[in-house]
Amino acid sequence: MHRSRRRLAATLLTALAALAGVTTASATTTSATATATATATVAPSPDAPHRSTVVTGLHDPEHDPGHHPGHDAGREKAARVFAEGRRAQAEAARHQHLMPGHGTAAARADVTHNWWGVFPQPGTHDGIMATHSVDAGYKVSNADNFTYAPTTKAQNSCMEVVTAYWSSGNEIWAWDWCSSPGGPARTLPVNADFLATYTTTATGRPAYTVQMVQDDPAANRWSAYLYNYRASAWDLLFRQSGRDQSGLDHGWDMFEIYASVNPATGNGYYCDEARTTVFDSGSVQLRAAGSWKPARPADSPWTDTHPDGSAFLCPALKFLQAGANDHWTVRQ
Repeated sequence: MHRSRRRLAATLLTALAALAGVTTASATTTSATATATATATVAPSPDAPHRSTVVTGLHDPEHDPGHHPGHDAGREKAARVFAEGRRAQAEAARHQHLMPGHGTAAARADVTHNWWGVFPQPGTHDGIMATHSVDAGYKVSNADNFTYAPTTKAQNSCMEVVTAYWSSGNEIWAWDWCSSPGGPARTLPVNADFLATYTTTATGRPAYTVQMVQDDPAANRWSAYLYNYRASAWDLLFRQSGRDQSGLDHGWDMFEIYASVNPATGNGYYCDEARTTVFDSGSVQLRAAGSWKPARPADSPWTDTHPDGSAFLCPALKFLQAGANDHWTVRQ
């Protein structure tokens, strides 16, 4: 009897010690995860030095069209699709009297155009910034397909900054909305130099931070910057003034696709090609009255609260509202 009690007591003590160890380890892991997540999602200060230094590796297609002839020809096609998609969005908004978010006709009947994210509303801001994931390994195979994700624009801004994935390569675009016919006024290849200079690790993957601000309201002049993580400062990406010709009176920060069906799978080509890619936009902030604040439901509603992956030709897609309208993720 005494030996049994001693054995039972010893067993209980061992179990309690093990439980304590597991609890401590679990707490440590949880704490470390929370710390890592907090560290990863901290955005650079919007008030860090803004330099006249131009973003390293920038290409000006308009003034140097022969830089990469084949590449530039492909970009022109991508630009036409992009512009037609924006016009379709504006048309949908005018006729439906609501925020578009359920797809539009694309440049070709067999191409699906759809998008999801947040739409900062008119009169709520004169600046926007966000930290956008980028995947140098994601390759688009179909020449008629484009993934613009994330892509962002402020209300009435002269530029949209786009993470552009297409068959000729992956780039960051500063799309000019204040000139005619418009197009990618500045392009930046997603290469080793870009990743080393302008990205950090956010939520476990490379990400760059973009900021665009209206710095002359009378002329509607806007400046777009990328944060240089080596220099801890903002480098100038593109500056332009004039009238916004996008036809849309709101801003956006969103995931956007132009996709066609792969007959071998019945899904969009990109659905398989981006199977391991995570499209993420975090720390979305708006500037109003000189102050930066996170995007919120009152000023930046979701385009759709329950999007369906099938409408994006990829049933496996998950659309995650990772924050109160200041953070979203699209993944499989």
